Amino acid sequence: MLTDIEIAQKNQMKPITAIADGLGIQPDELEQYGHYKAKISFDAIKRLEKEPNGKLVLVTAITPTPAGEGKSTTSIGLVDSLRQIGKKAIVALREPSLGPVFGIKGGAAGGGYAQVVPMDDINLHFTGDMHAITAANNLLAAMIDNHVHQGNDLRIDVRTVSWTRVLDMNDRALRNVVVGLGGKVCGFPREDHFMITVASEIMAILCLASDLQDLKRRFGQIVIGNNLDGQPVYVHQLGCQGAMALLMKDAVKPNLVQTLEHAPALVHGGPFANIAHGCNSVLATKLALKLGDIVITEAGFGADLGAEKFMDIKCHYAGIYPDGVVVVATLRALKMHGGVKKADLGQENIQAVKDGFANLQKQVENMQAFHVPVLVAINRFATDTEAEIKTLEALCKDHGMQVALNNCWAEGSAGGKDMAEKVVAMVESSQSRPTMMYDIEDSIPNKITAIVQKIYGGKGVNFTANAKKQIKQLEDWGLDKLPVCMAKTQYSLSDNPDLLGAPSDFTITVQDVRVANGAGFIVCRTGNIMVMPGLPKKPAALAMDIDENGRITGLF
Repeated sequence: MLTDIEIAQKNQMKPITAIADGLGIQPDELEQYGHYKAKISFDAIKRLEKEPNGKLVLVTAITPTPAGEGKSTTSIGLVDSLRQIGKKAIVALREPSLGPVFGIKGGAAGGGYAQVVPMDDINLHFTGDMHAITAANNLLAAMIDNHVHQGNDLRIDVRTVSWTRVLDMNDRALRNVVVGLGGKVCGFPREDHFMITVASEIMAILCLASDLQDLKRRFGQIVIGNNLDGQPVYVHQLGCQGAMALLMKDAVKPNLVQTLEHAPALVHGGPFANIAHGCNSVLATKLALKLGDIVITEAGFGADLGAEKFMDIKCHYAGIYPDGVVVVATLRALKMHGGVKKADLGQENIQAVKDGFANLQKQVENMQAFHVPVLVAINRFATDTEAEIKTLEALCKDHGMQVALNNCWAEGSAGGKDMAEKVVAMVESSQSRPTMMYDIEDSIPNKITAIVQKIYGGKGVNFTANAKKQIKQLEDWGLDKLPVCMAKTQYSLSDNPDLLGAPSDFTITVQDVRVANGAGFIVCRTGNIMVMPGLPKKPAALAMDIDENGRITGLF
């Protein structure tokens, strides 16, 4: 069996100019990065802004497990299948982060015969967006310490600086560091921290900004800490928002690539959904809606994380709303939720499928709470048995769920025809209406409680003394009337990663609350959530290599 990269390397890509031409993108609106990837200029975005929107389909999933779910694979296979049945479809995805690529999770370019290509470029440096985000973030960090060193006219209280440095790599040694050592010329020593680049507010702003000037405006609204009087300090007071935007002048433009079957794909922005809002850029999604009759996009991790944030944050700011939702499930993952160990997933287990179904049922209910039609897509694995598939299909139908089998990983577009036809029927009859899980004007505790009770299925929320103090500070600053972005484990509906299935009667503990004022939301950290992941005992990097001809091996 060929690996993902071997399948991708055998694929004959079309020049990116041909993909753009098929979309109606003019040659002078395309900024090429070699033969097979490009950025689309703002000239095209402005030219197309009065065109009607296509239908929007969000792809989300059950609570993820180490067994895999396959949202990106499903999204890519679905767009290929839609084009095979005559629809002008386009997919809008997130960019991979180097940390997971070299760690354990893998990339985000799909798999099997449902991939975006060139997958090696997309999973590695791509068009340099991640590096630009890292540079803009760390420029601000340097400007803060330099301002303090040069006299501290803003009277920044260095004990409260919340802006951290970032690196797009899993490096646990950088989670807690001390900067400024080395004497007077090196600044004032203080504790600092690193996050992974995708957790940076710069990434969130990139994915929510409407254009370059909005990006710069949002940079200026970032809160980096407070002064000695307890008042917030904003980036516009430091005056470096223009320099930060300069570093992002190309990164803000959507990236155009293609699938293995030459469907157009906009891959832009990549916040994680467990520590950030988990959706690709508003710019890419809205552009796709002008270019396609049906747009497939995804949100990270399960429906309780990325999809909730897609609805409550991205849709709120972008003024868009999905016409339908696809919830991806695998029998392997459902069996894990039903109590089966990973080593035993290859064995048929009908009862475990039934037991694990509770998680799928809850995630479907979560999406239905947003008043959108839902289709369950069973992402088929080679080890799935016919009896297990029939059991899951029957469970879905018994609970009034539309369901389709997705075999795009093995068969490409041919394996998703039924799924594509059901998606078309879903969006053509859709009567979805914009809905939020809470009133933005409500208090921070009430907004968090609404998510915990309505989406997670918990009974309530505990706030640490530190979190209560931070909430009071945001209320005093007048920065509490924003959507909330929950930083929570992806492995459970609760904040305990060991609680699988559909737990109930649990409480969520909020330990840290901070404002991402430039992005426009409040980040609430729960449990032992890591914003700088570490590498596993055997990182994926150990299997990777490159030969004298530049041919890569081991990249999935």
